[in-house]
Amino acid sequence: MLIEKSSHCLSFYDCESGALVDSIPLPEFPHEFVVDSAQRYAYVAHYGVRTSSSTEPGGASILVIDLVGRKLQRRIDCRPFYRLHGIGMDRLDRLYALSETAGVLLRFDDPPTAELPSRAVVSGGLKSHLFALSRDGRWAYCINLLSHTVTKISPQDATIAPVAIIPGEKPEGTLLSGDEKTLYVSNRLSGTIVSIDTETMEITRRASCRTDPARIYALPGDRLLIANYEGRSASLLASDTLEEIGLVQFPGRPAAACVDDLSNTAFLSLDTNQSVRLELETMRIVGSFDTKAEPDCCFLLAKR
Repeated sequence: MLIEKSSHCLSFYDCESGALVDSIPLPEFPHEFVVDSAQRYAYVAHYGVRTSSSTEPGGASILVIDLVGRKLQRRIDCRPFYRLHGIGMDRLDRLYALSETAGVLLRFDDPPTAELPSRAVVSGGLKSHLFALSRDGRWAYCINLLSHTVTKISPQDATIAPVAIIPGEKPEGTLLSGDEKTLYVSNRLSGTIVSIDTETMEITRRASCRTDPARIYALPGDRLLIANYEGRSASLLASDTLEEIGLVQFPGRPAAACVDDLSNTAFLSLDTNQSVRLELETMRIVGSFDTKAEPDCCFLLAKR
């Protein structure tokens, strides 16, 4: 599954052949999406503008996708919360979505039937773009582009004040470790990556990395994959030391990735309107296919 922002759709491609299988038209500039544990529904955040530098209000709905019928089933109206971007689910399949303009994290306790958010909490930062979520939904770690902060908040308890830390200039990539004790954050303007103790919210390690590290993904074997957008590359890091142990250059800018643990490969979306398949052991490109305009977030969906 692949969001194609400037073609305004969610498309399905065969991973082996690269053939386009299906495509669902969506409102202009859909962005991040998440799939529930049963792979029955996908939920797309309607960002509604092309980039975070846009001055338009943006979208204000969650798009509910029926993955069996492959159709846009309905919308959840989230007004007055606009520019919905970061989106995630906890282990109970409760849905969370982050409004960039309002700096508010919304929760939907029963997203297949929800008409309104069940609750909301402030992010504690400005231009809140992405977040990492604990599996039980107790904690969220919001990345705030304009205040250059990471904030720890409780989606379940709005009386708990946000705890803020400045990890670097323009933090954006974020990843919570498997044991949820460490938060990794990449800083696009600083060209750094940090590890943060989630209990104390203190930086435990900082390392320089490639130009414009925009996204972070977990890999088997205690490794991290970093998509370096303006650097037109992906870096392989050791998660404990943050040392670079591999690098691959791309013909375009990588916007997002999804990892296939079984084959030890990853698919990365490039702004050349391509998806490339990367062999993670050797950091070699082993395949590619053409996409529609501006591919971004992707997900490996089991064939039915």
